[in-house]
Order: sequence, then structure tokens, then C-alpha cells
Amino acid sequence: MTDGGVTPARADARRNRALVLQAARFAFEEQGLGVPLGEIARRAGVGAGTVYRHFPSKEALFRATIVDRIELFTDTARDLAEVMDPGPVFFRFLSSVVRLASRNKALCDALEEAGAGRFEPSPGVGQNFDEALEVLLRRAQEAGDVRPDVGITELRALLVGCLSMERAVPGDGSGGAAPGRMTALMCDALRTERAVTELEAEPVKRNEARCEVCGATIAAARTGRPARYCGGACRQKAHRARERTRRT
Repeated sequence: MTDGGVTPARADARRNRALVLQAARFAFEEQGLGVPLGEIARRAGVGAGTVYRHFPSKEALFRATIVDRIELFTDTARDLAEVMDPGPVFFRFLSSVVRLASRNKALCDALEEAGAGRFEPSPGVGQNFDEALEVLLRRAQEAGDVRPDVGITELRALLVGCLSMERAVPGDGSGGAAPGRMTALMCDALRTERAVTELEAEPVKRNEARCEVCGATIAAARTGRPARYCGGACRQKAHRARERTRRT
């Protein structure tokens, strides 16, 4: 025993557990559930046997790395339950969850698996998140900001789908959607009013132009004058608009 009452072996075990958790957190964030335990052990600088001594399975280790993240979302939702402007706060909370979780493959996998009923991060953790989210949803509906026919099951499905889409079409400057575009579309689907959020325009690729009427992408002509409209319908609309202007 040491003066502090802790044996060196026990201190080593605690240090190894912390190293494994830290390595697992980064590995799962990057690769999700598919990362091998051997890779986690390599990153932690320990043997595979050390990992198994602290965590009997990869699923147990995965749970340990994400529970605190989901609990943080839950605590934040609970803190927002009594705000004065429930509608805007509800949409900001959804956007924050998507923005933070979409950068974390582990959280994406956990929320997707939990939403499908195949995974429970820890007893009560998933249910607590659903209950806290449902309170925000109900208050936003009572305020008239969210359509009343949406339930927590549909909201979770939308949230998980939005996470997948944000990861699938990142705004990386190579022609993908602007960051947050999928989230804005999800929020608009939940709103009661017909007005929609103004979305950031998708990046224009080289040798492309935008239709002057509808904004659709059109390929630049190789010869002759650059195209101004995507087709005959938009060309006619532009012509009628010019005629109305001349008459006034």
C-alpha cells in the first residue's frame, strides 16, 4: 500500500482504463462502431487483453464513450424546458444537436441504432433524451411554431435522417450542399407557416452558370453566348416580365 492507500497496481489499472477510454473516444468519433478493438488498443498503447479486462466487449466500451455526450444533450434540453420563446429555442436546439453530432461518427451511429431500437447507450439514457426532447417539441407546438401532427417518434426519425444527410453531403467546396442545408430543410418541414428559411446557395462549379429566373444550375455553352435560362419555360417567364416592365 502507498501512503495514499492505493496500491501501484490499482493506480496502473486506473491509468490504463483512462488511456483506453480516451483512445476509444477518438477512434469511435472518427470511424464509429466499425473500428476494431485492436486499433483502440494500439492507440492506447496497451495490449488487447488490457482492453478486455476493463471492458468485456466493444459494445460496452462504445457505451462508455458516448453516454456522457448524450447526457449533455439531455441536460441542455432540460435547461431549455421553461424558456420564454420555445419555438426558436426548439429549432436552435435541433440545429445544435445535428451540428455537433454530425462531426462525431460515434454519436451518429449511436443515435441511428437507438432510433431503430437496436441499441441502448445505458439504462434510461436514450429514454431520458427522448423525454427531454419531447418537452421542447410539445412547448414549441403549443406556441404555434411547430406543426401539431408531429410526434417524438417522427422527430427522432427526422433527426437521425438529417444527421446522415449532413454527413453524406458535406459543404466541402467541391460542389456539395452548403453546411447546415439539410438541417434548414428539416426545420422548415416542421414549421407551421409556409415561409421557408433562405438557404445558402450551392457552390457554382467551374463552367456552370445559374438560370436568371429559377436559379437552377446550367452548364455553360462551349461556343457562342453563355446561356441565361435553364429552358423554354424560364425564358418565357423572363420575356413576360420584361414586357410588363415596358408597359409600366
